[in-house]
Amino acid sequence: MAVQDWLGNWTLDPKRTDVTFRSPTFWGLAKVKGRFGEVEGTGEAAAANQISGHLEITAASISTGIGKRDEHLRSADFFDVGEHPVITVDVTSAGLSDTDTVHLHVQVTIKGVPKLLDLPVRVTTLDDGAVRLATSTRLNRRDFGVDGNLLGMMADTTDVEATAVFVKQS
Repeated sequence: MAVQDWLGNWTLDPKRTDVTFRSPTFWGLAKVKGRFGEVEGTGEAAAANQISGHLEITAASISTGIGKRDEHLRSADFFDVGEHPVITVDVTSAGLSDTDTVHLHVQVTIKGVPKLLDLPVRVTTLDDGAVRLATSTRLNRRDFGVDGNLLGMMADTTDVEATAVFVKQS
């Protein structure tokens, strides 16, 4: 897809979008894996380097497959979903590095704490004209006040992967 084909307004397809994480626990002997099941978003490309977007991830939609652990992750010890129900990702600018990679400059806000990140994003055009964006990063959860850590069992870093599919609006 040529850059001019990216221009316009886009809406996230939540059924084809996945936000997952892996975090070492038990002093590095095991990894907790999970996902956020509810994500909404929009994007706009006005020019090759004029890209903006907004994602909202419902913090309470976190799921690791273990109910008690998920409840604890939703508590004030971790995401405090009662006070901070949404994790946001705001794209502030972008730079093209080649035909299938964009470097997005984003602000991630978790528990009301914003942090700027630069993310390399692989861009793939799908057969139906939708665009898939895929990226991964390592976050320090303490930077966002996500600091529950019984007996020091959990590492401070969490690996996050996101695959987001956007459909162009007519």
